[in-house]
Amino acid sequence: MTRIPTKAEILEWIAENPTLASKREIAKAFGIKGAARIDLKRVLHELEDEGHLEKRRKSYRDPERLPPVSVLKVLAPDAEGDLFARPLEWRGEGVEPIVLLRLRDSDPALGEGDRILARLSVVHAEDHNYEARVIRRIGFSPETVLGIYRTGAEGGRIVPIDKGRHKEWTVPLEAAGGATDGELVEAELSGRRDRLGLPKARVLGRLGDATAPRAVSLIAIHQHGIPDRFSEAALAEAEALLPLAPGRREDLTALPFVTVDPADARDHDDACCAWPDEAPDNKGGHVIWVAIADVAAYVHTGGALDRDALERGNSTYFPDRVVPMLPERLSADLCSLIEGEPRPAIAVQMRIDAEGNRVAHSFHRVLIRSGASLSYEEVQAAIDGETSERTAPLLAPVLEPVFAAWRALDAARNRRQPLDLDLPERRIVLSDEGKVTSVNFRERLDAHRVIEEFMVLANVCAAETLIARRQPLLFRVHEEPATEKIDALRETAAASGLTLAKGQVLQTRHLNALLSQAAGREDADLINMATLRAMTQAYYSPENFGHFGLALPRYAHFTSPIRRYADLVVHRALIAAHGWGQGALDPEQAERLEQVAAHISDTERRSMMAERDTTDRYLAAYLSERLGTDFPGRISGIARFGLFVTLDETGADGLVPVRSLGHEYFHLDARNGTLMGADSGAVMAIGQRVTVRLVQAAPVSGGLEFELLDVEGKPLPRPAGPKGRSPRRKPVHAARKAEKHRRKVIRKRR
Repeated sequence: MTRIPTKAEILEWIAENPTLASKREIAKAFGIKGAARIDLKRVLHELEDEGHLEKRRKSYRDPERLPPVSVLKVLAPDAEGDLFARPLEWRGEGVEPIVLLRLRDSDPALGEGDRILARLSVVHAEDHNYEARVIRRIGFSPETVLGIYRTGAEGGRIVPIDKGRHKEWTVPLEAAGGATDGELVEAELSGRRDRLGLPKARVLGRLGDATAPRAVSLIAIHQHGIPDRFSEAALAEAEALLPLAPGRREDLTALPFVTVDPADARDHDDACCAWPDEAPDNKGGHVIWVAIADVAAYVHTGGALDRDALERGNSTYFPDRVVPMLPERLSADLCSLIEGEPRPAIAVQMRIDAEGNRVAHSFHRVLIRSGASLSYEEVQAAIDGETSERTAPLLAPVLEPVFAAWRALDAARNRRQPLDLDLPERRIVLSDEGKVTSVNFRERLDAHRVIEEFMVLANVCAAETLIARRQPLLFRVHEEPATEKIDALRETAAASGLTLAKGQVLQTRHLNALLSQAAGREDADLINMATLRAMTQAYYSPENFGHFGLALPRYAHFTSPIRRYADLVVHRALIAAHGWGQGALDPEQAERLEQVAAHISDTERRSMMAERDTTDRYLAAYLSERLGTDFPGRISGIARFGLFVTLDETGADGLVPVRSLGHEYFHLDARNGTLMGADSGAVMAIGQRVTVRLVQAAPVSGGLEFELLDVEGKPLPRPAGPKGRSPRRKPVHAARKAEKHRRKVIRKRR
């Protein structure tokens, strides 16, 4: 009797012979003939049903591996110029494989968006899983660009506004769509080229004057694909909503809730209050209430509002506008905890002892009324003894008890030691016309810390409650930094004469000890930035991996459902866990939490990049009137193509191209963050004080270019090369390289 191989044997053979994985080849390999093939077919079908195999035409393959010949989509080159591709046939459940293209001289010139047929081989490199050889290009994928239209004799051209692009696109006259010279347009690549080999494009839309002050955020919105218009269905759904009746909610309108937000806040989704705990077993303790707008009562899973909110993932904030996650009817009205107006909320009562340790908490579905909408500055002034007509009546009964509770929480925070980075936040002030009038740094007040600690505690309570009730939720995850990044940080610290503990499990207190050593020193900014760059990117996940930066084992976002979809999911989970009825997390969305988490993590990063790019453009516009001015700053980054310098005055970042440093070759030591002149011996390193001259500012792209004048107060040695000799280093597209490098070191949020 013919022996049928086991499932494990079949899977092992297919993994070793991916090009011979048809049923016929499998039967031949195991010597299966005649009627026994029926049993083999049955086993293969079972492996399909179990998800171990996927039938692809007449052959079988492991869905967790890519087929040996696959269709790939070419991605943009990275900072080193390497080309990677995305596998379009990936069907696995894990992390999508990373494919590096190994190009030969005979291969066609490939661009971002091209689709290719390629032969793959498995590798175990640090930054990719597969390598691919091109078989042939099978088509162009439509690619869009945002740029400035420039008219010409036979049509025009488009100059991209993205610093990551350096190639212009030509536009035939019939494809210009009526665009005029200097106009901001959105265009699509046609896949054809003109007689000079430049790609051709057609104008899809005209977006107005690119130099208009308020075009800056509009550029970022279009460039990053942020949805800025609600669907008609969502708007109709929002307009049809009416204020909720109290129903069976607990009435907490008598409690002294207040909202505390930035002076220019566009929504108010959290309120708080506190008082001394009178329980005899908690002497010196405090009772804290945090109430959050009950968005889930209005936005139901699967509705038009929910679909639009999920698509956006979060609100995106610019100096001149906000792209909200929810329409104004909700974000600025029904779900905003407006002063004096009754509003539905989900509230958590938290009791802490005199040392700031939480002793109990409970969640409630309530109705509240905020007694005042205050700014951080108002609250801080009142606590500092400068009360106003608004804050004087609130000082003793409301504000002082809130600060007393915070002081206890702050003591507990100091014992826990979350990561304590000192990274000032820039604030761009615009005129009514949208022009930058000043750039400064936001002051960090105790009032900010009060609200932050209350919100962190509420978020911990939400996570712990849902875990205890075995309810699916989205965690806010921040994993430990990679060992190699911490090793690099340790070397940076050692170069500054500082110490980062080694040979033990890394904790935030070790990093805080390093930051404390650097405090008050010239290189404090360098150490803070290097520590930030060593951290991983925070993200959302239905699985809990803890929050390293906050030094918390369990953490979920609960406090901002108006502007973050993750918080709305947590609200729905709390409603389901407590059996509160309408608005609960439904089983279908609970099953899709992994996909939701991945999507909203992506939209968060998208918003961060759009907000950062907008800030860069405003700064470039602000500085464009100061060309030729000398500025003090610090080297904040080193690359083969130049130095990144951060200005003291505004925090603006710009590039000193290596070509401007002199007629000599510069050796890059990436590990130690230095460039050294081969002839002069001049060494430039991250953290050094420099003086630079602004030579170019491009408001449309946000790029700044500097000339280096001195390093640590000493003029830069410039050895003169032979007359007429070009620098040894090949010219590079500095702006493009700068942008790609900058994207790699994007600031990570908690």
